[in-house]
Amino acid sequence: MQVKIDTKEKFTVLLPQEPHIYDNMAAELAATCTKYLRNEVKNVVLNLQAVTAIDEGAAQSIAQLQHDFYEQHASFVICELKPALEEIFEKLELMEYLNITPSESEAWDIVQMEEIERELLDDEDIAFQA
Repeated sequence: MQVKIDTKEKFTVLLPQEPHIYDNMAAELAATCTKYLRNEVKNVVLNLQAVTAIDEGAAQSIAQLQHDFYEQHASFVICELKPALEEIFEKLELMEYLNITPSESEAWDIVQMEEIERELLDDEDIAFQA
């Protein structure tokens, strides 16, 4: 699976170049995304602007990625989701669990807000334990 990668200061943008994400591609996409959890900058924005179709298994895999990232205190935001993909996520009842924005710039805003939230929560934990 071909993926363009754009590294920013607080996150990495992954832009799949395939028009259809099939079930058998989901593992490769997950491996590409999760390797960023080992980096200093762990946050990932998955830009799906080039994707026009997705298999249900691949959609579920993306939802699992979101969960995995949040478990590791990192952001995972999906942006530029086409209506056909949105329908699949809706059908699988995954929309409410995903962080989806219309544009990459709004995804950046979400990452920034979540970074601030994590910093504040970490500060509160230290103050509470003292």
